[in-house]
Amino acid sequence: MIYTASYSSPLGDMLLAQKDGALVGLWFEGQKYYGAAISEAVPKDDDKTSVKVKRWLDRYFAGQKPDAAELALAPAGSDFRQAVWAVLREIPYGKTISYGAIARTLAKRKGFEQVSARAVGGAVAHNPVSVIIPCHRVVGSDGNLTGYAGGIDKKIKLLELEGVDMAMFKDVRRASKGAV
Repeated sequence: MIYTASYSSPLGDMLLAQKDGALVGLWFEGQKYYGAAISEAVPKDDDKTSVKVKRWLDRYFAGQKPDAAELALAPAGSDFRQAVWAVLREIPYGKTISYGAIARTLAKRKGFEQVSARAVGGAVAHNPVSVIIPCHRVVGSDGNLTGYAGGIDKKIKLLELEGVDMAMFKDVRRASKGAV
């Protein structure tokens, strides 16, 4: 059985989904692929797992740096997506990485000559556990922030919260001049 709970973050309402004590989904309301990991679910805001995730999120949005390893995560996805999400979990707070760098990391780990950055992008976009599996830390190699299923405005706020120097990104520089 999948249980869902709501969480009110400073960036908007979120839905979390857990099964057998592990988080299978966490989405901002209205984001792309919202609720994609769940079909039938029962609302249950006060179970042990939901409470633990909400406390983790409270700490995160308060500017702390909780470790994702504190939570049991079980996002559903192919072996390739799981490998990409594993790399995402390794990105430290305050840092970003490009899709190409993730592709090179995967190629090296798997012993492949190359891995498609576009395929990496698809896996990043379908990450069902927003914020905790930090897909918002993935950026374009050209200095653009690129998309985020929760919206570029949320991506900017998450990166700022984590202490990323936003001046290096073209998108943010244009936005500050009103050109986006």
